[in-house]
Amino acid sequence: MLLLQLVLTLLVSGSIAFYVACAVCTQRFFAASNSATKSLGEPVSILVPVCGVDAAAWENWSSLCQQDYPEYEVLFGVVDPTDLAVPLLHRLAETFPDRVRLFIGLEPRGINHKDSTLSYLLEAKRHEVIVFVDSDIQVSSDYLRTVTGPLAEPEVGMVTCAFIGHNPKGLTAALAALGRGCDFIPSALVAQALDGGLKFAVGATIAVRQSSLTDAGGLHLSRIGSDYNLGKRMAQAGYRVELSRYVLESDTGHETLRDLFQRELRWARTIRFNRGPIYYTLPICYGTVFCLPLLLFTGWQPWAIALSLITLIIRISQAGVALVALNCPNLLRWLWLLPLRDLLSVAVWAIGAVGRSVYWRGRKLEIQSDGIITPAGE
Repeated sequence: MLLLQLVLTLLVSGSIAFYVACAVCTQRFFAASNSATKSLGEPVSILVPVCGVDAAAWENWSSLCQQDYPEYEVLFGVVDPTDLAVPLLHRLAETFPDRVRLFIGLEPRGINHKDSTLSYLLEAKRHEVIVFVDSDIQVSSDYLRTVTGPLAEPEVGMVTCAFIGHNPKGLTAALAALGRGCDFIPSALVAQALDGGLKFAVGATIAVRQSSLTDAGGLHLSRIGSDYNLGKRMAQAGYRVELSRYVLESDTGHETLRDLFQRELRWARTIRFNRGPIYYTLPICYGTVFCLPLLLFTGWQPWAIALSLITLIIRISQAGVALVALNCPNLLRWLWLLPLRDLLSVAVWAIGAVGRSVYWRGRKLEIQSDGIITPAGE
């Protein structure tokens, strides 16, 4: 019993330090958002792999075609010619005939259909500077200029962006947005500070030159979390991976809680297979969840009550700092969901700590050694 109390006390106390670090790193990072960025000005190829029709798909895709940028093209790729997205993409190409090129029926070259599609688009692109974009992302007109700007510095090999739903339409969407805004982005900034630079990338946006992409080993067509892994390989190749202060808009629409859980479980197992033993230190990020068992196992001792109250106050304050820094005022009204969000995060972490299967765009896959994926059952 004493050992359990000690472990719980260490977890809760450690989480306080983690929450403070998150608040400080988030505030410092976004406070510098008005710093000048060089304009790249070179022609750019935007590559978008598509599978299905996400919420606000037309708005997402058309926003990529209306950039305040001198010269660029937008290439969309689809595996299945009967995909529901195909008619909408044809309409998009008719609306922006000088901007959009479509590639339909791209036979998979690997188990990772996203990177397989991107490999075809890479062969068809016209420009040296590339921007990989997820299909469920909506951007403003200054997006392309902002995310490619850091590539003007020779030491920058890659620019990547975080994402969040600024205006969630329901409880599940709010849980997803709180996870990204209060946990993922702040913890990524803490990792960046501890590692002396970013050692991974976020697939929602990756801006890169073809030459540096080649230096990092290119795309891997049968790996889970290949975008995450590509950022790690880019850093190992001697380039700097830059996290942009441009935060993307990602509307998850009216997805179910099961959909949210399956996606976050896939992300958790991606981190586990890419980061190794570090994954098992993550409980220190969820101190609020361990406050109740600490109170129960200590018999509601005054010091345990005080420690729990301090933890809860600091956690709420950290979340508030993150949402304000991310310019998400509409998410503040969902802060009452924070305990449920933390409980969900612990459940995802615990289940993600074991097992190999993931669901991705309707396909069940299994993760083998070093993050290689195969169809379930093989």
